[in-house]
Amino acid sequence: MKLLVVGASYRTAPVATLEQLAVPPADLTRTLDRLIAQPYVAEAVLVSTCNRVEVYAAVSGFHGGLGDICAVLADQAGCQPAALAPHLYVHYDAAAVDHVFRVAAGLDSMVVGEAQILGQLRDAYHSAGGADSAGRLLHELMQQALRVGKRAHAETNIDRAGQSVVTAALDLAAEMLDGELAGRPAMIVGAGAMGSLGVATLSRLGAGPLTVTNRGAARAVRLAESYGASAVPMAELITALADVDVVVAATAATEPVLTRDVVTRALARRDADRGPLVLLDLAVPRDVEPGVAELPGVEVVDIDRMAAVLADGPAAADAAEVARIVAGEVESFLSWLRGADVAPTVAALRGRADDVVATELRRLGQRRPDLSDDQRAEVARTVHRVVQRLLHQPTVRVRQLAAEPGGDQYAALLRELFDLDVPQTSPVDTVPDVVATDLDGRPSFDAADIPPTGGAR
Repeated sequence: MKLLVVGASYRTAPVATLEQLAVPPADLTRTLDRLIAQPYVAEAVLVSTCNRVEVYAAVSGFHGGLGDICAVLADQAGCQPAALAPHLYVHYDAAAVDHVFRVAAGLDSMVVGEAQILGQLRDAYHSAGGADSAGRLLHELMQQALRVGKRAHAETNIDRAGQSVVTAALDLAAEMLDGELAGRPAMIVGAGAMGSLGVATLSRLGAGPLTVTNRGAARAVRLAESYGASAVPMAELITALADVDVVVAATAATEPVLTRDVVTRALARRDADRGPLVLLDLAVPRDVEPGVAELPGVEVVDIDRMAAVLADGPAAADAAEVARIVAGEVESFLSWLRGADVAPTVAALRGRADDVVATELRRLGQRRPDLSDDQRAEVARTVHRVVQRLLHQPTVRVRQLAAEPGGDQYAALLRELFDLDVPQTSPVDTVPDVVATDLDGRPSFDAADIPPTGGAR
């Protein structure tokens, strides 16, 4: 099997497209089932966050795997694969490993170095385990990716350079409110991971009083109690909006929670000289209806705006150090992968030797029926020892050579020399130029390069 990554992120797709692609937690297992039901997809992990939707897959062929994954993603987005292609990036084999490790290390995040992606990757991995969609290859990939992410934060100052998306968004909010959030009343809509981070960050910045609302009232109460905030029912959203200056919206709702009508009615209850109502929409799909940004007295910060503001990234030295760590870890993983690829060939060679020994021992038994059981057993042990000693050094050496770049040629040579029939679970495709990406990480392949497979099969 070979590794294939197909995805879209804030770098390549507008929020509207990410909204279409987003997979709600309730649909995650069903989508994973659809992915591994495809002909060329054997394993799959699906990452769906506020600024990226990615499929990590073990596939039996590049073109077939790409077509299968694009079909499922296009069906999720409600469009044809050709319409989705301009927003997708594709990474194959070594490039796929590099991408996953860079994501885990925070190098591909909107705010470079933010650690929240590690938790999101862990959740995606656990979901794949629960759906039984991750096999040996993706288990190893995800475990190593999580380790690489932890190492990046432990051994470098990337944490100093990278903030959470919530922190960066609140910095923008502070600029819109005379540079200060301390003492400003604020509300958090949603009590999930992002909402919890919002409450914690606002509390640390001295904002208050703080209000939490959520469709599940009990969860809102628990979160509010943890930070000395107040919980209000979602039915009182309009009233609560009228009394705050900042809102962090981060729910898992499939439709906007802060609609134009809701915000308009809240504005009507606010004092005219109070200043703007700042809405930080950190959800995908969006929590704030697009038309809200047109209302006077409202400032909306969404994922698109965040991407533009954070384009410059952190200190170059910190990112460069993490990139060096990632490069070394990628090469280590590829060495393991090459060694794992030669194992079936070594097993087939030893199996061939065992078959030859068994055949010759049967012939000996036919030609020398006078041999006792002890004599035949001693002959069998002697022949097996000879064969094992002859094969030991070559098989150890071929494993060592296979772990080096270009090492797959040694396994191929063994198969040719000994005419070994090794099941080809990972046919080597010629990776076309269309899967390359330019320096900005944007896809350089055309819609025509994706097989016209249509919807899910």
